[in-house]
Amino acid sequence: MTYTTRTAAALGALTLTLLTGCASEDRQDDTPELRPLTVKEEVSSVIRSEERHDGYVVNWAGVLANPNPWHFGEHVVVTVVGLDARGKEVVRMEQPLDAVPPAGSLSFTGQALSVKKPAKVTVDYRPAEWRRAGRIVSAFKPFPVSGVRTARQRDGDYLVTGYVGTPYRLPAGTLAVTALLRDSAGRLLGGGTAFVDDVRESGGRRFLLDVESVPDGAKVARTEVVARTWGSSSRPYEELALGGIVPVHTVKPTTSPFVQDRGRRPLPGVEGRP
Repeated sequence: MTYTTRTAAALGALTLTLLTGCASEDRQDDTPELRPLTVKEEVSSVIRSEERHDGYVVNWAGVLANPNPWHFGEHVVVTVVGLDARGKEVVRMEQPLDAVPPAGSLSFTGQALSVKKPAKVTVDYRPAEWRRAGRIVSAFKPFPVSGVRTARQRDGDYLVTGYVGTPYRLPAGTLAVTALLRDSAGRLLGGGTAFVDDVRESGGRRFLLDVESVPDGAKVARTEVVARTWGSSSRPYEELALGGIVPVHTVKPTTSPFVQDRGRRPLPGVEGRP
């Protein structure tokens, strides 16, 4: 009896171990493997600016892509360092970026001032913190941008204007509007960012931003403008998505309804119904 009892206990423990191991493996398989953000594009420039800043302006622009379809990339920080010809650091700037939506991208720009001219500029990225999205990817609609105009100023800067709207029922407290300037081949030349407050479904809000990061001699052929929620966390975007989307068709039909439905045939012996 003792041998039989011990054998049964051992078999029970072995079975429990196997079941626990299988459950653990299942949980590991269910957990998606998150991939890091990727740098799709990146450019930097150093421009002399005596009239405004009495020194040099270090500009940068880039596009980050999020390959994960169910997670936001949060609390990403860009570190920009400028070195002189001897390798000495003359400027350093840390820039927190906005949250990168699932299966989406983030366009960003920034600038820093330097008394001495940097001979080399490096851009590094802190890894993102991941947060699972509360809605599917299709719930996060882009913010519509219209009426974009780009004009070159006398001092060589570019003035970008236009309107930004919202597809959501809830008003967007603050949106960051980023303009990326490209040449005829689509190569990124530079960009700028402005902020627009209280964007509602009733109409678009006008934005105006100044871009001074385009190097001399470069020819701007087109402007790409993207609007996004402001903040390093996904909360503003998710709150808008949870509030619902503005219906596309809001006008009541003016034509009278069909007397009989034309989309189906009545069964034999059954009179058609409207």
